[in-house]
Amino acid sequence: MTPERFRDITSRYPVLKLAIVGDFCLDRYFDIDPARQEISIETNLPVHNVVGTRCFPGAAGTILNNLVALGVGTVWPVGFAGDDAEGWELSRALRGKAGVVLDHFVSTPERKTFTYTKPLLHRPGQPPEELSRLDQKNWTPTPAAVSDALISAAKAVAAEADALIVMDQVDLAGTGVVTEAVLGAVGGIASARPVLPIIADSRRGLGGFPQVIFKMNAAELAALSGASPTASLEEIQQRAVALARRNARPVFITLSERGIVGAVPSGEAWHRPCLPIRGPIDIVGAGDSVTANLTAALAAGATIPEALELAMAGANIVIHQLGTTGTASVAQIGALLFGGEGAAH
Repeated sequence: MTPERFRDITSRYPVLKLAIVGDFCLDRYFDIDPARQEISIETNLPVHNVVGTRCFPGAAGTILNNLVALGVGTVWPVGFAGDDAEGWELSRALRGKAGVVLDHFVSTPERKTFTYTKPLLHRPGQPPEELSRLDQKNWTPTPAAVSDALISAAKAVAAEADALIVMDQVDLAGTGVVTEAVLGAVGGIASARPVLPIIADSRRGLGGFPQVIFKMNAAELAALSGASPTASLEEIQQRAVALARRNARPVFITLSERGIVGAVPSGEAWHRPCLPIRGPIDIVGAGDSVTANLTAALAAGATIPEALELAMAGANIVIHQLGTTGTASVAQIGALLFGGEGAAH
């Protein structure tokens, strides 16, 4: 990719309209100063004194954060939050993002707000150390009324969107946004608008998902296709092509330190390696950055190899941000790929 082509693709981001149907959670960071540690008089246990609290949209919200950082003009979150303090914080965090429109984000007393609370120890001169995380999740099926509201919202945004992301983040099927009924609606949208890029990702794997663009890691590909997670690059490309032909849609396979593979139904497959590591890293959020960059690039008219290159650059920037779930801007990606020549529009 040349700097001129990079600017051509990314200059279209401000007019894009992208939607995310998925599990939005509250990423809440407790910044702890170990120098202020005490012993509780009542319990004789250590007390971690929190000196700062940071709240961000997480899970599907991490994809949203990256789309916003890329300068995408309009982003519609389609999901839910509970009628609780965490839901208020999540809605506030979403509302504070440029270009985010909350018209299709559901607040409901029938669900708890999906929350990751991350205590971090901050020692001078050292990367933050994360203590045991505190999670808040839903363990019962999503009520039909909530699912129906999400389906109506997904259909409404799909009519206007340039691309759609489906992000299934929950551990227990049917307890989040991407219920069986919502997946059926996504399949209907894909049939009605076959040229609309719809990119799906699920931490439980994409078995049972409709024929859309699949984005998965090597372990998820192995579970779906029977390939070994440590299969050769050639075999992974072959499996990806077979899956792309089955779905009649592109397929993307992230391979951790080995990079990423993209394949299309015509039989072509491409590989892009990871960019060099430049110091300590934190891989949290790298996959969501890949999803955001793939989606924005494809919606802006990038080829598959171009989208792969942009996704790898975005992920490389994100993993070098410690103690937070990072993002990558167009300027940062351009500077990484081309130096000052690619950063300016």
